[in-house]
Amino acid sequence: MAKTIQIYKTIKELRERYLKIATGKESLLQLISETEVSEQVFNSNAIENSTISLEETEKILLQIDLDRFISERELFETKNLARVVAYISKVAQERDLNFEMILRLHKMLLSNIRDEIAGRFRNPKEWVRVGSHIAADPIKIAQALTDMLIEYQLNDDVHIVKRIAKLHLTFEQIHPFVDGNGRIGRILNNFFLIRDAYVPINIKFIDRALYYDAFTEFNTNGKTTIMEGIVGKAITNSYHKRLAYLEGKQVVTLNDYSKKTNTSHSNLLNKAKRQTIEAFLEKGIWKIGV
Repeated sequence: MAKTIQIYKTIKELRERYLKIATGKESLLQLISETEVSEQVFNSNAIENSTISLEETEKILLQIDLDRFISERELFETKNLARVVAYISKVAQERDLNFEMILRLHKMLLSNIRDEIAGRFRNPKEWVRVGSHIAADPIKIAQALTDMLIEYQLNDDVHIVKRIAKLHLTFEQIHPFVDGNGRIGRILNNFFLIRDAYVPINIKFIDRALYYDAFTEFNTNGKTTIMEGIVGKAITNSYHKRLAYLEGKQVVTLNDYSKKTNTSHSNLLNKAKRQTIEAFLEKGIWKIGV
């Protein structure tokens, strides 16, 4: 409980700093957002077993030839998800999230991959498994999603970390699509975060095992504790990065910082992973603003 209260306090303080300094720096924020697309795409696809590396993801988005053969599906998965990530960053503050928007995002995601299921929910004959349990009855998907969205909107007095964690776990438990549920679910997290004036998050591939543990916990006893931890740290990580640039700090690697300050690198790394210092993970490297 004490850890939860502390991370809520930290997010509140970081958000206040961010909102205060972000005004008038829209071009810098846009640049940060654009440079994050490849990392967002890489991590989300990697969680779904994509074999494409971060470097290859960047090359695909920059239309640079790769050194090895990549399947057409993986190419489209990369390009399509990048389009979706960029799209929501522009529209999330202007539009509501409804069925029409969810289906539009799904169609963008699966276009030229599985056009026969792109932009529609599962039909009555399409049952899918989510880990060790069967996803929602196809005929109950619409009502389940409606209930999910209403619960999110009505609980605006609940902390954003808990709301996003519950929303994401519920969406994945419903599994409304035949394919693309994980990617769309993580996109919806950011849609709501941006809409509610928070920063977008990037759930990292390196946290994949813990991420799946969160679903097991939720499906077993309905608890959201593990996912709340993932979401909370992802939010502080995102704020730490943006504030480092917005406040004009010099961004250095945590390794260089440890040498300059004569501090134990392993100790700093431990604190960074717990997000008890203002460090952030960028393209697989821990950094900090000084």
